[in-house]
Amino acid sequence: MCQNNQTKVSEFVLLGISSFHDFKILMFAFFLILYTAILSENFFIVLLVSISHHLKRPMYFFLKNLAIADVLATSNAVAPLLFGIIRERGIISVSYCIFQYYLLCFSGFAQSFLLTIMSIDRYLAICNPLRYVTIMNMKNCLYLVCLSWLVAFTLITSEIIMMYHLQFCDSNIIDHFFCDIGPVTKISSSDTFVLLSYDFVLSMFFIFAPFILVIISYAGIIITIIKMSSVIGRKKAFSTCSSHLVVVCTYYGTLIAIYLVPSSGNLSEENKFRTLLYTVLTPLVNPIIYCLRNKDIRSAMNRLFHIQKKT
Repeated sequence: MCQNNQTKVSEFVLLGISSFHDFKILMFAFFLILYTAILSENFFIVLLVSISHHLKRPMYFFLKNLAIADVLATSNAVAPLLFGIIRERGIISVSYCIFQYYLLCFSGFAQSFLLTIMSIDRYLAICNPLRYVTIMNMKNCLYLVCLSWLVAFTLITSEIIMMYHLQFCDSNIIDHFFCDIGPVTKISSSDTFVLLSYDFVLSMFFIFAPFILVIISYAGIIITIIKMSSVIGRKKAFSTCSSHLVVVCTYYGTLIAIYLVPSSGNLSEENKFRTLLYTVLTPLVNPIIYCLRNKDIRSAMNRLFHIQKKT
C-alpha cells in the first residue's frame, strides 16, 4: 500500500532509447522498414504454408506457428519503440504495461516450445524414419502445437496475476522502450522477491529445459548421420535439418547474448540493444533462412509466383 504522502501510480513513462533522440527520424524510418520486413516475411510464410499442398507436413505446420509467434513478439516490442522514438517518451497505463509483458512472454515461451518440437520432429525423421509417419501425424502435431500455446498461456498467466498485485508509488519512470519485468519491478514499492523467483523458475522451464532437449535431439541426429555409410545419405539427412539448426542457433544465440554475456558501460542502454537483438533479429532472419535453404519452400514459392504470372 502507498503511504499517505505517496501518490499511487496509474501510468508509466517509457523513456525509450536515449541514443536515438538526435536521429529520431532516421531511426524511425530504419525500424519501420525492419518491422515492415518482419511482418511481410512471416505473414508470407504463414500464407505459403497455408495454401501450398506440398507443405502440408509437420515441419511446416510448426514453422507457420513459429512465424505467428515471431510476429507477436516483434509487434509487442517494436511498435512501442516506434511510438517512443517519435514522441521521445511514451505514456502507458499500468494495466497495459503488464499486458504488454504478458504478450512478450507468451510469444517467447511459445517460440521456445515450438523450436523444441521441431527439433524432435527432425530427430524422428532422421533417427526413426519408419515410425515417423505414425508418430508425427497431423493430429498429434495439432495436439503438440495447441499444448505449446496452452502451457505458455497458463503458466505465464500466474506470473501476470502476481504482477497485477504490485504497488507503484511516486516513481513511474521506466528506463526502457517497452515493459519488461526488470525495469517494472525496479520501480515497484512492493516486495518483488517471490515474483522474480517465480520468473526465474519459469525461465528455466520454458527456455533452459527446451534447450537441453534440443541439444539431446541434435546429438542423436549427429550420431545417426555419422553412422551412415553413404555420403549422399549424410548430405540428404543434414539438409533436412540444416535450416532448423541455423534458426535454433540464432534464437538461443541471441538469448545467450542477452542473459549470459557480461555487460559493460551503460548497462541500461546495453540491455535495450540486446532486447532489440532478440525481438528483431530472430523474427527477421527466420523466414529468410527457410526460404534460402529449404528446397520445399523454394519450390512452393516458385509454384505460387508461376501461377500468379499465368493469371
